[in-house]
Amino acid sequence: MQAQDGMNYAPKGKPAPVCEKGAFPFAAIGLDHGHIYGMCNGLIEAGGELKWVYDPDPAKVDKFVQMYPGVKAARSEQEVLQDPSVKLVAGAAITSERCALGMRVMSHGKDYFTDKAPFTTLAQLEQARQKVAETGFKYAVYYSERVHVESAVYAGQLIERGAIGRVLQVSGYGPHRINVPSRPDWFFNREQFGGILCDIGSHQCEQFLFYTGSKDAKVVNSQVANYNHKQFPTFEDFGDCNLVGDNGSTGYFRVDWFTPNGLSTWGDGRTIILGTDGYIELRKYVDIAREKGGGHVYLVNHEGEYHFDVKGKIGYPFFGELIMDCLNRTEIAMTQKHAFKAAELCLAAQRDAKLIEGVGHNEIQ
Repeated sequence: MQAQDGMNYAPKGKPAPVCEKGAFPFAAIGLDHGHIYGMCNGLIEAGGELKWVYDPDPAKVDKFVQMYPGVKAARSEQEVLQDPSVKLVAGAAITSERCALGMRVMSHGKDYFTDKAPFTTLAQLEQARQKVAETGFKYAVYYSERVHVESAVYAGQLIERGAIGRVLQVSGYGPHRINVPSRPDWFFNREQFGGILCDIGSHQCEQFLFYTGSKDAKVVNSQVANYNHKQFPTFEDFGDCNLVGDNGSTGYFRVDWFTPNGLSTWGDGRTIILGTDGYIELRKYVDIAREKGGGHVYLVNHEGEYHFDVKGKIGYPFFGELIMDCLNRTEIAMTQKHAFKAAELCLAAQRDAKLIEGVGHNEIQ
């Protein structure tokens, strides 16, 4: 895991196989974002067998093969897609190209697991909805800030047990370090990365839906800005949004690219969850000026005040559940409706965002 670089954040947990060896061969196609390593780590730890990798850039493939020595480098995308043994393809392509890759994967009779954000336009979302309905295959999404963070997983377990009563409001904060020299050109092109609310805001929309139990929600207000990176005219380095769920819960989130160099990790990600009988605060990656490691859960309810350090204790059940969902055609890890609703919300927030300082483009087709 790269503490200084969110683009290469790739958690590792304890192996917890849910299937026999060889029962779940999968492949990786599209290595444009470092999240592909976290996605593959999670699937391997849950019992998946990484069989193939393909990317048109040999340098990316060489790096990937060094990380996973047993994987075979394919000569073409078709070599992977035409292998009948491959059950799922994981991909972290350029954001605007993720939907098209998913269409090809599902057309070849395989489930698809993409990095977030899964789409850059509402038209892509509708295309994916139609393809899922037509084929019955999965368009799963790596919303890593919840499914690959132990404190976030534990918060869901506490809420399910009734630790804070009914959830009323979720506030999420997703600051990131920008590391301009290490970023590819597409990262700064809004047409390719989708905008800040579409991109890192997708995590926050998914968490709001999950923690509140909302099946649907509306964007009340959203705004974006390019405060400090004017050399990239269509880039956005700040955004925030207010949401209201169909059960009356509310949400607010802020995302930005202003993590200072003095922070020991790539972003001080936090979530505050208010319930009728208490509240939870997550300090996901760092407890500033106290402890560099993450995994901190703070709980206050009618019984008292509590701090839980959950590093290495909770694991990442999403990946095993996803494998079993693919094998059994169930929806335990995350329903398709939920994954798509989170995507719809972040796209709507981006489309409707008010532009601060007059820089940026907000047309979502």
